[in-house]
Amino acid sequence: MNKTLIVRYGEIYLKGKNKSYFESSLVHNIKIALYGINYSILRAQNRIVIEKYSEKDEPKIMDILKRVFGIHSISPALEIKTDFDEIIKNSVLLSNDTGTFRVTVKRADKKFPYSSVELAKAVGGAILDEKPNLKVDLHNPQHELFIDIRENGLTYIFYDKIICAGGMPIGTAGKGMVLLSGGIDSPVAAYMIAKRGLSLTALHFHSFPYTSEQAKEKVIDLAKILSSYCGKFNLLVVPFTEIQRKIHENCPAEYMITIMRRFMMRIAEKLCETYSCKTIVTGESLGQVASQTLESITVTNSAVENIPVFRPLIAFDKEEIIEISKKINTFNTSILPYEDCCTVFLPKFPIIKPKLALIEKAEESLNVNELMDSALAQTEVIEIKP
Repeated sequence: MNKTLIVRYGEIYLKGKNKSYFESSLVHNIKIALYGINYSILRAQNRIVIEKYSEKDEPKIMDILKRVFGIHSISPALEIKTDFDEIIKNSVLLSNDTGTFRVTVKRADKKFPYSSVELAKAVGGAILDEKPNLKVDLHNPQHELFIDIRENGLTYIFYDKIICAGGMPIGTAGKGMVLLSGGIDSPVAAYMIAKRGLSLTALHFHSFPYTSEQAKEKVIDLAKILSSYCGKFNLLVVPFTEIQRKIHENCPAEYMITIMRRFMMRIAEKLCETYSCKTIVTGESLGQVASQTLESITVTNSAVENIPVFRPLIAFDKEEIIEISKKINTFNTSILPYEDCCTVFLPKFPIIKPKLALIEKAEESLNVNELMDSALAQTEVIEIKP
């Protein structure tokens, strides 16, 4: 009898002939996440089993696995030989002493001489004989004992199915560049798109001395929180002060935010080429602020020439975004009072329905390429690890 953790995946079931690739990617990500812990990993049919670990490490392993994208649920389980008497004995040992219960059997090994219903009845009867204070409730039990009979001659007995992050394994959807500010929205957008399997590089625009070093440190802290889900990634910090100063000096005030965001998109696209990213990811939500109206998003998008821009939060309202930020533990860091570059030279009345022709005309007063090249040359690369 061994203690194990059964790891189940969700959407990978749907991948047909490509399932092996996604499963291998998930196993690879699990190994990276559990680096430094002694254990063994076994790939069974539609299951991954973690075994041969120290019992004291089990809570830590479970906490890590709950954040690995691609894992639907995990269960601490007893692993025994597939034998009728062993199943009965260990089911009785594992069962509760009071309350209501039911037994659910999954028999993947069709050579086992008892059907799922027959074995469930036999186990339930044995439990009631030993623990008469228990009662059977097939519809709404307080405790449900699961018995999973696999094709490899092993059976797993467990109670809990702990729901995990879900989604797809990191890296299976390619690489993307996420614009990471110090606010609430962009870390949630990073989490949401990483959950779909996108491997991330993060990009932050820093406007020192108008924004403080604490503002930069806040973004680094947010990136570290995200890395517990996304794994190791690079945070690129681009100095944005001179670009903002030139826009402020040479362009109409109401256009400033729109032109500023167009610069961000151009710089992001350039860095995507350097870091082999195939998309830009932002935390924009339709209509939330002046720069996120349909017209503003259209004008901002036109600055990107060759790759798509993904906006995972486009249809979310603020309360929904806040709820997710609390779930992933970024909210308390996001609300720290250190402002990001978007608050520098903020116009009193930003335009909400910009016209591309007028924005492009205003940009003629700027040496766009020179400003971009200068900022890119000063980019700082910070490696973020869980």
